[in-house]
Amino acid sequence: MRSKDISPILEGWDFQPDRISVRKIVGLDGKPKIQLRLDMGLLQMEVEGRPDGKRPYGYESLLEYYLSMLDEHRESTGSDEGFVLTHEDCMALMREAVQYYYRYLSLFHLQDFEGVLRDTERNLRVFDLVSRYAEDERDKWTFEQYRPYVLMMRARAKGALKLAEEDYDGALEEVEEAIGQIKSFFKEHGREELMEESQELKVLEEWKEELKSKRPKGAREWLEEQLRLAVEREEYEKAARLRDQLRALDRQRRRTS
Repeated sequence: MRSKDISPILEGWDFQPDRISVRKIVGLDGKPKIQLRLDMGLLQMEVEGRPDGKRPYGYESLLEYYLSMLDEHRESTGSDEGFVLTHEDCMALMREAVQYYYRYLSLFHLQDFEGVLRDTERNLRVFDLVSRYAEDERDKWTFEQYRPYVLMMRARAKGALKLAEEDYDGALEEVEEAIGQIKSFFKEHGREELMEESQELKVLEEWKEELKSKRPKGAREWLEEQLRLAVEREEYEKAARLRDQLRALDRQRRRTS
């Protein structure tokens, strides 16, 4: 009988509590997978679709399922009135949203910013759905409390994509927009006093000042800096990906020159 022991998979890949360890692998089905190292194992996720690879009720995700149910309700009744998400519905959506959280966190460290943007915007759609249709107000806040964090991560992804295109002004605009959205969130919920404590605002404000004080970096310079940091941190898989991106950038520039 073939052993199901995962020790060979973890061999040589130690858990580091002060650092997020993530890698891309090719699964037995020939498709790419994301693995996130945990203290007692790992999480393995699909790169696209629902992270666990399941299709609830035949839909890509529970979010798509409930949106379809909402459309059917509108068609049959002519309005949204009467459509609600129960506590059980909300908890199922939360469990699913956590899957996407782990994936966009992993994708951020893999510098797949388009994937981060896709998954953060997807979770914000969940928050909007629950905020409007949850039967219990407590369920609404269960989701809403994470909105500042998701807005921050989306802005970091958007900003990084702008910088990769050498669009300094665009990156700054994305950061400033997210700062405004997070501040509006606290004001709408009557929690202005939390602005000073918000780690999300601190991260974005610091990045904003960095963008304003330093000259804009071109795509090559930004990639070279990320490569230097990856080598210093002994993140060799990440360094290899960055070298590939630099070579691809050089090839693209040669073709257009």
